[in-house]
Amino acid sequence: MMFYVKVLNRSVFNNVKSIRSLRKYSKLSYIHHIGKEPLRSLTLGKVYENTANKYPEREAIISLEQRKRLNYQEFLEQADKLAAGLLAIGLENGDRVGLWAPNLIEWQIINIACARVGLIVVALNPAYQASELEYCINKVGMKAIVCPDKIKKVNFYEILNQVSEEVQKCDPGKLKCKKVPSLKSVILISNEAVKGTYNYNEILDLGDENSTRRIKENQDKIQADSAVNIQFTSGTTGKPKAAILTHFNVVNNSFAIGKRNELDKKHHKICVQVPFFHAFGYTITFGAAINFGASLVIPSSFYSPSENLRAAKEEKCTIIHGTPTMYVDLVNMQKQKQESINPEIAVSGGSPCSPQLFRQMKDILKVKKVKSVYGLTETTAVCFHSLPVDEDENKATETVGHLSDHLEAKVVDAKGCIVPFGTPGELYVRGYTTMLGYWDDEKKTKETITDDHWLQTGDQFILQEDGYGKIVGRLKDMIIRGGENIYPKEIEDFLNTHPDILETQVIGLPHERLGEEVCACIRIRENSKLTKESLMEFCKGKIAHFKIPSQLEIVDNFPKTQSGKVQKHLLRKQFEKQK
Repeated sequence: MMFYVKVLNRSVFNNVKSIRSLRKYSKLSYIHHIGKEPLRSLTLGKVYENTANKYPEREAIISLEQRKRLNYQEFLEQADKLAAGLLAIGLENGDRVGLWAPNLIEWQIINIACARVGLIVVALNPAYQASELEYCINKVGMKAIVCPDKIKKVNFYEILNQVSEEVQKCDPGKLKCKKVPSLKSVILISNEAVKGTYNYNEILDLGDENSTRRIKENQDKIQADSAVNIQFTSGTTGKPKAAILTHFNVVNNSFAIGKRNELDKKHHKICVQVPFFHAFGYTITFGAAINFGASLVIPSSFYSPSENLRAAKEEKCTIIHGTPTMYVDLVNMQKQKQESINPEIAVSGGSPCSPQLFRQMKDILKVKKVKSVYGLTETTAVCFHSLPVDEDENKATETVGHLSDHLEAKVVDAKGCIVPFGTPGELYVRGYTTMLGYWDDEKKTKETITDDHWLQTGDQFILQEDGYGKIVGRLKDMIIRGGENIYPKEIEDFLNTHPDILETQVIGLPHERLGEEVCACIRIRENSKLTKESLMEFCKGKIAHFKIPSQLEIVDNFPKTQSGKVQKHLLRKQFEKQK
């Protein structure tokens, strides 16, 4: 990514009026945070190899459900054998390989195997059904897909047959289907041979000593600027877009994340609550871990708060990764079970976390430090995150952290003009983290990335002069009530301090006179007697009258994406119908 430096003519400084003008504009919401360490031109596969050479005997990944543990050297050996096998069945540099699975050890072995031979991993949500899977295969032209045959209640092979009945009738590697014409090979993670598919272990066995040696020898032929991963956006509205990330994006962003999350200080074991297919699991968790030799603990293939707590206890995890909703669940589970856990750091991201929840994480989970990360799929993962030196708890609990090294950020109004520090507007970021673009979608790419390379986040944001930032909310989630702009997060943070409230989502509902009214959708504690009237009384004198919810909806759960993001548009649809 190219950086742009504006050079001011010296003659400007001869004009007192111009100096005053410069002082005025220096208070605008723009920061370029120049990093102290240079960016690295490395591939993801090379980073893993370097770490395996440094810590060969250290545990890389532990799956409690699968009862498997691999150290860094064992992991690399399996990845290179698999990489050789993938080449043997006809996959070539640049081919897209769909990885459609929950959190298994095999997920990350496949991920590194593909990176080691120049294949592009397409991370697929394991909750996808046939129509969603078909769309993704065709969107990026996948040549192969890897998935389990069946795990728990999810029958992946059956869903795949709904996409292509021809799978059951073809020889492995010779699939021909009009609905998904690019797809040629299906690889099943299974203990059995299944018609029309390669078996994962069969591919692994194709890699002999000579072919795996060639994998190591050819690492320098893979370019750092080439694509390594395609992440589908959450698809909360419309069809999901396919963001293309390069080795350079992932390697450098995950390195920066690891430094900020203090993985360089000691050997850490990370309790992985988040899914691998999402940017949180892919870059923030796995990518950062392999930069510094951390160990990943997978509690279960699919999300389970009880298994997450058990893993944190049994494996003595020093770091926990999760979304705010996951921490709400973990806090409640710990209240019930009172397990002996001693995590040092909790990293929260994926959506804004309330100060109240951060306090509970410290008080109930006994976490010594809480850290925020903020970013988008389109920024590889993170562009703001907590600094290691943040001793002031407010820096972590009331902001999303400090701008990352080597990035620029600015906040603009509706006309694209930079607003003063401390003023809400849309956040734009520019730097090495920006995706290559959306696969086969030039129009959407241009709508997201400007001609001068600014990525428009769509988030209402406040940038502080010290480089820290605060999320106000999504632009599309802002409520306009009688001409007043209302930011849901501010109300959510306040309502979450109520002793009977577990979690809050605030939405705008249509109102004939005001345009919109404020509706609080709330998960409450068991046996709570919370009412709209008592909630309004709780708010009086503490937040402005126009921010006080006039509607209250008690819910058992919020509609979420598989990565844990609450889908507010579905909440709005649900309660609009009831009005």
